[in-house]
Amino acid sequence: MAEKVKPYKNSELGKKEQVTQMFDTISKEYDGLNRVISFGIDIKWRKKVVNIVKQSQPNSILDIATGTGDLAINLTDTNAEKIVGFDISPGMLEVGRKKIKKLKLNQIDMILGDSENMPFENNSFDAITVAFGVRNFENLEKGLKEILRVLKPNGTFVVLETSVPTKFPFKQGYKIYTNFIMPTIGKLFSKDKVAYKYLSDSAATFPYGEAFNNILQKIGFNSIENRPQTLGVATIYIAKK
Repeated sequence: MAEKVKPYKNSELGKKEQVTQMFDTISKEYDGLNRVISFGIDIKWRKKVVNIVKQSQPNSILDIATGTGDLAINLTDTNAEKIVGFDISPGMLEVGRKKIKKLKLNQIDMILGDSENMPFENNSFDAITVAFGVRNFENLEKGLKEILRVLKPNGTFVVLETSVPTKFPFKQGYKIYTNFIMPTIGKLFSKDKVAYKYLSDSAATFPYGEAFNNILQKIGFNSIENRPQTLGVATIYIAKK
């Protein structure tokens, strides 16, 4: 099981409430700072997710932990008639809604809610995506079971998540960057001085590669594969129901 890393160590709030508070606080700066911290490579990773989803020609897509809607917006390239962006942070969703309105993307609905208790019926979506969000679940297995529940039979589930390089010197370089450089950038430019420390800590402790494959299999997904990206600093996972 993934270690429960929380944003605010001295807070009595649960992880879910802390994550909501954190993302609400950094919502207006998130997009710009995220581009800087990832050197813009996350844009390329999201395009790969879209291309994978596109292969199944989905009519309906649920993007969980949609944040400010970057992936939901990219998923319009699949020509799906219905795209739902789902997130626990009102602040992030508000930023996303403004972007969607500006782009006039009427096929996207942005909905506030908890990914571990979703307001959707069984077998509702042809495809489900999560980009940099599963590590924020308070209960990882419960969240994945909910995803399996609302995914249609033969539906596609795609996860984009951070991972840790295993080869020298990339492993050492990654640790230096995530432990020191990334939190320092966050402290300099973010309203929330601990947010980017949490993001790096949660990435370091999250199960990746075969470990996450095994969790997906345990939940009931099949045809599971993982594709490491950019020397292993992120991984795309693909699974079926």
